[in-house]
Amino acid sequence: MRTLEEVVRELPPALKDEVRDFAEFLLERKAPPKQKRLRQSWAGGLREFRDKFTSLELQKKILEWWGD
Repeated sequence: MRTLEEVVRELPPALKDEVRDFAEFLLERKAPPKQKRLRQSWAGGLREFRDKFTSLELQKKILEWWGD
């Protein structure tokens, strides 16, 4: 049985490109997804409302907005 390298060497250049593209696709599909860092640039953005609303009041308001 021939090795993959031997088979690919016999292919014309256009088909070699297809084999390379397919192999790269397989590698990308197998690779674990890249983890992105959680951005918290919003943290503290509602600080001015801290004394005006409780967390329960905010939860109820969010549920109202989702219901619309």
